[in-house]
Amino acid sequence: MSSTRNGRRSPRIWGVIIAILCLNGIALVMACVSAVAFYTEKPAFLPSCRIYEPGFTKCSTNSIQKLLDQLNIGIPEVVERFGPFDPMRVRDIVFKQDNNEVATIRANLTELVVKGFAKTKVKESRVSKKDFGWQTKIFLPKMRLDGKYEMAGRILLIPLSGSGKIFIEIDDLDILLLTKTRLYEKGGFTFDNVTAVRAQLNLTKVRTYLDNLFNGRSKEVERSTNQFFNDNWRDFYEALKPLIVETVENILFDVMSTVFHLIPANFFVEDIPTPQQLYGPKEAVAKKHS
Repeated sequence: MSSTRNGRRSPRIWGVIIAILCLNGIALVMACVSAVAFYTEKPAFLPSCRIYEPGFTKCSTNSIQKLLDQLNIGIPEVVERFGPFDPMRVRDIVFKQDNNEVATIRANLTELVVKGFAKTKVKESRVSKKDFGWQTKIFLPKMRLDGKYEMAGRILLIPLSGSGKIFIEIDDLDILLLTKTRLYEKGGFTFDNVTAVRAQLNLTKVRTYLDNLFNGRSKEVERSTNQFFNDNWRDFYEALKPLIVETVENILFDVMSTVFHLIPANFFVEDIPTPQQLYGPKEAVAKKHS
């Protein structure tokens, strides 16, 4: 029986591994702490902020940076679901793009591993006082995606058909992250339910290599085609931009969904309203039971 789901080890397997390490006295502080359903005490690593006081955006930016730093060290409940934060295994992607000037392509990406989030710098974290959604600006010096691909179609007028290993490496990645949330109550605390994530990307360079392109019929043509993609990286990026954006959005949605079901919103924003205060009693109850 496989021990993975969508390219990730299952929580049960991670639990067994962590238990064995702890029993053998291996000093993994982040792993040997018992996992909990959700936090009822604010963790020491997390600064709290007050949205209705001056300096909130600066405080919030620092708070989210501290959270990401701790994710890199390891939060047991997140490790249990994802494994390490960096490198991180991410869900498979099925990609289709038709009738585009630069690409008509169908691709499956599997066994995906992303590196680079350990060096994330939070440039700004804003929270809306109207709906408590977020606008976050983050920067990664380098992000690299490794995996396996199956692809058919064309990119930059080049007909493609192949399957094998792929990497995509991005330099100086600026991400503007727009996050929609819905507040809900649990155990006397207010939590954020992340409902949607949209990412806008800016970058300075893309490098790639698709192994076994053209199903291995000509290594020389494979090398020259990959070189063409790298020489024309802006056009290559535009061709695969929806795929790259979807990968980033999937990563951030999965991580944030886990984190913000675990850590109450009260621990980030001390004066956040309750769902009843923000939406009204009837709507809050209806959403809770929907």
